Amino acid sequence: MRFNIAFRNFFIVLLSTLVLSACATQKKASVQTVDDVYTGTETIEYLAKGVPDRVFFATNKSKLTTAARDTLRKQATWLRKNKDINITVEGHADERGTREYNLALGERRANAAKDYLMTYGISGKRISVISYGKERPVNPTSTPLAWSQNRRSVSVKAN
Repeated sequence: MRFNIAFRNFFIVLLSTLVLSACATQKKASVQTVDDVYTGTETIEYLAKGVPDRVFFATNKSKLTTAARDTLRKQATWLRKNKDINITVEGHADERGTREYNLALGERRANAAKDYLMTYGISGKRISVISYGKERPVNPTSTPLAWSQNRRSVSVKAN
């Protein structure tokens, strides 16, 4: 009887060890966010060669990050060289929150990008703003990575 109890305990420990080691060896996703803001490149497209078309935001924020300001400076430089191009700045949000809240947040994000471009000499007449809120996700999954990719403003050529 002592042998059966010892064998059973050994079997439980062995099984638990196997389960835990399987969990520990799963591939971890690479970190693509810093302070809740997307920093990867897999969803980035380009307004022009070497000029990314989008900037990313933290949850419930419309404040531009350092990386966002760097991208918008590149856009402003390109727009100053291409005076005949107008753009639309699209504001987007992740899926969390109400439709109305996300539309307003998307508009604040798009306006933050527009205002920054205007500080670099781009006429407000060349920039229109639209908010899609959570209606046009670039990544439709419900994960923190997807949410960070969807919190963005995108500059699109309008003509």
